[in-house]
Amino acid sequence: MNTVSNFNNNTKTQVKALNPPQKWLITAGVLVSLVLFIYLAMTQDMVQPILLIIGLLLGYTLFHSRFGFTSAFRRLMSVGNGEALRAHMVMLGTATLLFAPILAFGISFFGAEVTGYVSPVGVSLIVGAFIFGIGMQLGNGCASGTLFNIGAGRSVMFITLMFFIIGTTIGAAHLPFWTEDLPSMGTFSLATSTDLGYGGALIVSLLILGLIAFISKVVERKKDAPKAATVPSTHGWKRVFRGSWPMMVAAVVLAVLNALTLMVRGEPWGITSAFALWGSKIAGFLGFDVVSWGYWQGEAATALNASIFADTTTVLNFGVILGAFIASAAGGLFKFTKINKGNFMASVIGGLMMGYGARLAFGCNIGAYFGGIASFSLHGYIWGIVAIGGTFLALYLRPLFGLSVPKSNDSVC
Repeated sequence: MNTVSNFNNNTKTQVKALNPPQKWLITAGVLVSLVLFIYLAMTQDMVQPILLIIGLLLGYTLFHSRFGFTSAFRRLMSVGNGEALRAHMVMLGTATLLFAPILAFGISFFGAEVTGYVSPVGVSLIVGAFIFGIGMQLGNGCASGTLFNIGAGRSVMFITLMFFIIGTTIGAAHLPFWTEDLPSMGTFSLATSTDLGYGGALIVSLLILGLIAFISKVVERKKDAPKAATVPSTHGWKRVFRGSWPMMVAAVVLAVLNALTLMVRGEPWGITSAFALWGSKIAGFLGFDVVSWGYWQGEAATALNASIFADTTTVLNFGVILGAFIASAAGGLFKFTKINKGNFMASVIGGLMMGYGARLAFGCNIGAYFGGIASFSLHGYIWGIVAIGGTFLALYLRPLFGLSVPKSNDSVC
């Protein structure tokens, strides 16, 4: 077995080296990306091909760092490992630093009107985030994780995505009940719903995120949590192109790319609204009266009637999948995996729960948690807390489907 040396906590460990790059897959991924870029440049607004490039970089970063949200919450709740959660805090802190001036001064490219993700706090958010927290543990991947694992060839994630789309489409049909008939306190922004302004909200946000990181470190030491498992890697300058990347580096890169997304299209990075669009188009084709749904009224109806390539979130999603595909091939790691009865059923249930939960909660781990907190929205913090609660329950459900749960006596988690 080829290995490279890695020093961790003064203990020398061996990390499995990457396989040779899968050059024909890299070539195929680059060609498909180039064709899609040219098509978007010729048929759509100039923003679309730029968003494709951002999506490619997001997917590349997610795969090379294995930047997870599902695994981060699972490790924290099962054994107290907060390594990945602290990377989240770095990502969120960097994003708030970048988002604050962008939102305060309306900085954008191409004349886009800039708005953050500030969504209502109510029953819909709490129920949706809790369901999503369970679903991502059963589906073995969040919204971003589903996309980058598909790009890496993890076969069962295609099942997760299929039922994710179905779930979010059903959620779109039901959304008016959750938002109009059930209690809600409306939106709350640390920046605009208080006298803090964006400068004060930034300071408060950084203090909160720093406190969370500190508490996670205390809990980790108290529980003597096992370290996160290492992933195949190379060394030197090759790590830039073949991975793996340190999570803290990826955290900063993801924050920068999200800020670029905000300035290019006027909104932060999102994922699941595209799933609702895809599913609703299919539902309409099958004869469902989609145009009558409250979710597709007003300006949203334009997206329903337009090409999916005109949808900015769709283009970002395609970019993430292709970026992860190229990254996995560069590391020699693209491989279709086996599907068994247990992970199939878990993916079906998890996908449905994530899809439905994402619509109720006004987003997923990216749109609600990442984008919400970076936009100084209270709903982003609540989403994270409630989704972690759903994760705790899911720890007892995963073994029913043959899925593992980290244990305190494991050497790594």
